[in-house]
Amino acid sequence: MNVYLAGGAVRDLLLGRPVADRDYLVTGATRQEFAQRFPQAREVGRSFPVFLLDRLEFSFPRKAPLDEELRSRDLTVNAMLIDQDGDLICHPDSLDDLASRTLRPASRQSFLDDPLRVFRAARFWAKMPDFNPHDELVEIMQLVAARGLIATLPPDRIGQETRKALLSESPGNYLRLLAKADCLDPWLTEFKQSINIPAGPAPYHDTDVLEHTCRVMDSLAGDGVAVWMGLCHDIGKTVTPKEKLPSHHGHDRIGADMADTLARRIRLSNTLALAGRKGAQWHMTAARYRELRPGTKVDMLMDLHRCGLLRRLFRLVTADQDVDDWHLAARDIRRVLAVRLPSEQRGLGPDSGTRLRQLRAQALAPRRK
Repeated sequence: MNVYLAGGAVRDLLLGRPVADRDYLVTGATRQEFAQRFPQAREVGRSFPVFLLDRLEFSFPRKAPLDEELRSRDLTVNAMLIDQDGDLICHPDSLDDLASRTLRPASRQSFLDDPLRVFRAARFWAKMPDFNPHDELVEIMQLVAARGLIATLPPDRIGQETRKALLSESPGNYLRLLAKADCLDPWLTEFKQSINIPAGPAPYHDTDVLEHTCRVMDSLAGDGVAVWMGLCHDIGKTVTPKEKLPSHHGHDRIGADMADTLARRIRLSNTLALAGRKGAQWHMTAARYRELRPGTKVDMLMDLHRCGLLRRLFRLVTADQDVDDWHLAARDIRRVLAVRLPSEQRGLGPDSGTRLRQLRAQALAPRRK
């Protein structure tokens, strides 16, 4: 039995970067032999044998010999092995592409065999933005999309790759590469035409909806929920009638349902679905925070507070419009939460709710000298 350190762990070792996950390739043994030798290992592979053992992943070759196995992997910079003697075995282009920080497919066939690699490639660029997609990568991604292979993928796998991308260093690259390679349809189809739609009138916007969205996502990097809110906040602009451009009146209202639909389509969690909806719904209102009536402030603050999204929403507004009124919202939510109904006004159903809202709005009303 031969065991090789494989893939991203080898790449990170050669780059001098911390190795987060160690995956291994096993040759010279069948899955049954491996299971007999390591009875505590748990088989988890779907399409080909993969075992988990002490939080390490052991897989078996998809193809033989080893050079064909390396060509069956996703990217050349991940198509590398280190054997038990410390010798490096790699794809012919691996070292050159690693040195030039190039994302190139290990082979065209590997993407046709596993269309999910389209999304993994986009996620990899989001994870390591110092690399650049090669034309060959864009071309094979376009071919996969043109053949309709993306549509055959399970929605939960798209959601899984998307969630990982949200946690990456430059999450906007995920959307950028999928758009460049015509891979947004059918899973992220709302953004399919966004590259041709102005984000808004000058001088407030200088790019299209897609690039603006990606920039906002990058500004929110480090908080996956906030990044998803950034992805969804202007989704309503993608359906603005051409005759109304470059303005997008009402896109926040329209975008709330669109964001929810997108999250459900790719099987994201209820937490992310709600965050996307609220990001779209409230970002324009929060951007005018100083102009809002006290009652509107109460409604927005309480809605976002109940969802646990208040701070994230104001981070989104700062990334979107360079407006930072969080200090005002933080002060006001403290005032709102401090309001209590008199005992005689409690337990009266909707009337109690109406009165509480009135008292909260009064707490935020400008104080007369």
